[in-house]
Amino acid sequence: MFIRFFSFLIISANIFFGHICLAQAQNANLNFPNRTITLVVPYTSGTTADILARNIGTQLSLKMKTPIVVDNRAGASGIIGTDFVAKAQPNGYTLLFTATSHGTIAALKDKLPYDALNSFTPVILLAKSTMGLAINPSLPINSVKEFIEYTRSHPKDSYYSSPGAGGIQHLAMELLSQELNLALTHVPYKGAAGAMTDLIAGQVQSSIVSMQTSSSFINSGQIKMLAVLSEERSSAFPNIPTFKESGFSGLIVETWYGVLAPANLPADILNRLNYEISELLTLAENHEKFNKLGLEIVGGKPEILKKLVSSELTKWKRVVKAGKIEVN
Repeated sequence: MFIRFFSFLIISANIFFGHICLAQAQNANLNFPNRTITLVVPYTSGTTADILARNIGTQLSLKMKTPIVVDNRAGASGIIGTDFVAKAQPNGYTLLFTATSHGTIAALKDKLPYDALNSFTPVILLAKSTMGLAINPSLPINSVKEFIEYTRSHPKDSYYSSPGAGGIQHLAMELLSQELNLALTHVPYKGAAGAMTDLIAGQVQSSIVSMQTSSSFINSGQIKMLAVLSEERSSAFPNIPTFKESGFSGLIVETWYGVLAPANLPADILNRLNYEISELLTLAENHEKFNKLGLEIVGGKPEILKKLVSSELTKWKRVVKAGKIEVN
């Protein structure tokens, strides 16, 4: 009898102190934030991700009345900074400001020190930008169908440029090649400038380009955009059709920017961060800033970003495997 009574006391004490600990944790979350938040950018200073992170970080700091520090932890194509956040405490004080390469790197690398999907809690998808198929304007091509016909009839003149092997432009064109059954030769450059220069000069015939960085070349007629790789037409170039309108559905490639936290972030902290950032995205000044960068604000619940990351991983792993793409 005594043993049973003693066991009852132990169990009751554990439950009592368990409730106290839970209440303390919940109270701590209610006080969030009460110290500096670190927004890790796994890319170098001056990139679009860095510019956006500093803009949002400054506004969020004022709104939440707490210091927010942007920490550029570049290296290994974003892996170093991403891994740092994956291993941080899930308390809302260490966040990752990531972009499209989050999914492409995971598809290209067999082994990463983190799981691109399960090591993180999606917070919010901030923005995205349309990409499209561009050609040298001297080619007798005015549509995707004509591009396919030309490529198949000119196998020795079907070169495309990209800013580098394994980048989104490379993988996007590989996706097109696989889906449209085309034989294209990849010419990787060390950066976007060289890839665009040789496309304009006619050294290569085509390229996948981001609308946010190529608008001036489209407007000046230095390159010709045949179709965009998005669900809907670009608001900046409404006369350019989508691939779906051109007769080829399912070809969607967009650059994107979002915020992730370490896995198992408490729901109340997640909801607070999502709410605060969502409100910032409704401001007219941010719409203007994002538009100048060629970006479309998205926002919404965390599930939108989770679904995007999951679909990106599935798509790019399939493309990389089918194309036998290897990047050092």
